[in-house]
Amino acid sequence: MQKRINVKVNEKSLSFDVDIRKSLLEVLRFELGYTGTKKGCGVGECGTCTVLVDGVPIDSCIYLAIWADGKSITTIEGVASNGELSNVQQVFVDEGAIQCGFCTPGLVLTTTALVESKQDYTTEEVKRELSGHLCRCTGYQNILHAAEKALGIEHPCKCGDTDK
Repeated sequence: MQKRINVKVNEKSLSFDVDIRKSLLEVLRFELGYTGTKKGCGVGECGTCTVLVDGVPIDSCIYLAIWADGKSITTIEGVASNGELSNVQQVFVDEGAIQCGFCTPGLVLTTTALVESKQDYTTEEVKRELSGHLCRCTGYQNILHAAEKALGIEHPCKCGDTDK
């Protein structure tokens, strides 16, 4: 069964028919060509398929496309502008938080949502917000540092200078 939905993907208004059984991930990747959204576990546990729906990070593999009707979706392709990396993307590069890149789109989008919320976060809160993402390449420290830096969380100097 098909249903017509109206969505905004990366600021572009779209109207199309979608199979009511398809996930948002399937529609974004395989029908609309947004391949930056990755398929990982398929059960909402790894965070690889994260996109923003009305600014909120969701696992698109377990979110039906029909639920997105009338909503605004941001994929990793919609984060950069005019060929320039977003601040969050640049911080991930600068902090070496990209490794193989498979999980990076979801992590960048979740961090982007945190930054755009304009709330103050503690390190523990950032860890909790990123806990839905699995990365098999790192020990998560660079990812955490990148997210904290994007959020403006300062760390005391660990350079051995006791005056600081």
